[in-house]
Formats: sequence, structure tokens, C-alpha cells
Amino acid sequence: MLGVIVAHADWGIDPRKRWVAAAKGNVRDGWLASPASPMPDGSDLRSRIQACSDDEQLLVGFDFPIGLPRAYADRAGVRSFLDLLPRLGQEEWAEFFSVADLADEIAVNRPFYPRTAQRKGAKRQVHLTTALGMSMSDLRRRCEHRQPDRSAACSLFWTVGGNQVGKGALAGWQMLQAHPSNTIAYWPFEGPLDELIKSNQTVVAETYPAEFYGHLGLPRVIGKRRQASRAALAPRLCEVAGDLGIQLMPKSRAQIDDGFGATSHGEDAFDAFVGLVGMINVLSGRRMSGEPPDDQYVTSVEGWILGQHAVTHTVVGPMAMPLVVRPQSRD
Repeated sequence: MLGVIVAHADWGIDPRKRWVAAAKGNVRDGWLASPASPMPDGSDLRSRIQACSDDEQLLVGFDFPIGLPRAYADRAGVRSFLDLLPRLGQEEWAEFFSVADLADEIAVNRPFYPRTAQRKGAKRQVHLTTALGMSMSDLRRRCEHRQPDRSAACSLFWTVGGNQVGKGALAGWQMLQAHPSNTIAYWPFEGPLDELIKSNQTVVAETYPAEFYGHLGLPRVIGKRRQASRAALAPRLCEVAGDLGIQLMPKSRAQIDDGFGATSHGEDAFDAFVGLVGMINVLSGRRMSGEPPDDQYVTSVEGWILGQHAVTHTVVGPMAMPLVVRPQSRD
């Protein structure tokens, strides 16, 4: 069988905070995982995933939002996120990537705020909701609303604070913009995950490492900034990797046992690896991809977080069928 590369990128505003973990293989024969490493600069996604060659299928997960809230999309007249993506930064969307610094700079075509925090209380979420004419709840996607085991996520458009994701999304979208639309397939916008992997050479999905923690039997609160806390989870990480048929290279095992090192990038390497295992857990059928089957907004403008249930309560049911990836003819 042709190789399949599954890669997970822990993404950050600072390029030094971008780490990637990758594994090659398939559901039937198992996987060989490489150590997490800094994500290099490259002209395209495949060059950034060092283990990926031109004749291999690639599924890559990014932990930044890929999509827009439905209420905002309706207000902006957006019917398709993928149609909008290449237009961002141009013409009527020329200021989209410029984060507003003043409340009166916020507009539907410039919705990210604020550029800097300045003194406490100077920048307030009410500035954003007033300017856009929507509540903070309206400025969250369906997958970002409160869950039984998780608080609501920060709105994509609010760009200060420890849990903000907006600036990372802007950097990520600009990176994705550099790729012609016919070179990448986006889940779930363009179809179910198994179909996309079978029919496309490069597939991109949105991930959230903290979502995967629960899937893999890790505690929801990890203290991942501490090396000792990460190292304490090594037995569980190795156990679940083994259950999924993931063989660890010696350097990979050493990295896990060491808690991904003592530097400030250890948490990034940790989440890169957890994301990789979480993605393979979905491919194995132990977790469904999770996108709602009957919500047109999810597949047109909002997107979804890989593996997150589409309901707000726990569903106990049969195991999903594994996503069996087979090589495509190159004729």
C-alpha cells in the first residue's frame, strides 16, 4: 500500500511555537510515529511535513479555527467559507487581517479586536459585540459553545487573553491561502473524512488537543506547561499509542518519557503528539469524526472540531467503522 501520513500541527502566532508530530501507515498495518519537531517553513504543506513525499496521501490537523460563526456569516453575506478564504485581504475584505486597535475601527469586514490589551479594562468585549451588532454567543461557532465537560471557547474575533485563538487563525488562514484551492481538500466542508482521504492527496482538518485529552483517557486539566506533569502521563500515552497500533521510534519514546523536554516548547511538542494520537483514534473508528449530519452551516461556513460529538450530552453506542485508507490510482 502507498504510505499515508497523518500529521498534527500545534500552531501558534510565534513560528517558534509551531510543532508537528507525524506518523506513517494505515489502520490495517499500524503506524510508525516520528518524534515531534519544530514545523519548518516551506512553500506548501507537504514541504512543511518533512516525512511526506509527493506520492503519499497526507491528512494534517491544525489546532486553529477553520470557519466562521453562522450569525456573523449571515450578517456578512457569506455563504461558503471556502469561497471566502481566497478573497480575504482583498477588495472589500482588504482589512480583514488587520486586527482593529480602536473600537470604532471594528467592522463586519474587519471583525478581529483588539490588537493590544493596553491597560486593564480599556479593551472590552462589549466594544466588539456593539460594533458587530451580535452577542458573544452569536460570535461562537456551534462547536465552540459550552459542552457538559468543557466551558465555552473564546470567540474567534476576541484576540487578547490566554485562551484567544483569533490571531493564530489569521496566521493559519494566510498560510492556507497560499495553496491553490485544488491542492487541498477541507474537512468537513468538502465531504466526510473517509471519502476525502480516499480521493485527495492532501486533506486539512481542524483539531483541538484538549478535546482529544478526554478521548485518550487523559485528565482534562494537565498542567502541560510543567515537564513533570507531562512526563507523568507517559505511561498512558504509550499505552493508548500501542492500543492503536502506533509504533514509536526510539527517539519518540524517549521524548515522551522525558515529558517532551525542559524548554518552553515542551507543551507545544506534547500537544502535537497528543493531537496525532487523537487523529489516529478517529481514523481507527474508536471515535467518530463527529460533525453534525444535518447542519448545513457546519459544512458551509462553520466547520467542526475533529472528534467532537455533535450533541451536548454523552452518546453511548456502537463503535464507528474504521476509516480504511486505500491507495488511489495515479492513472
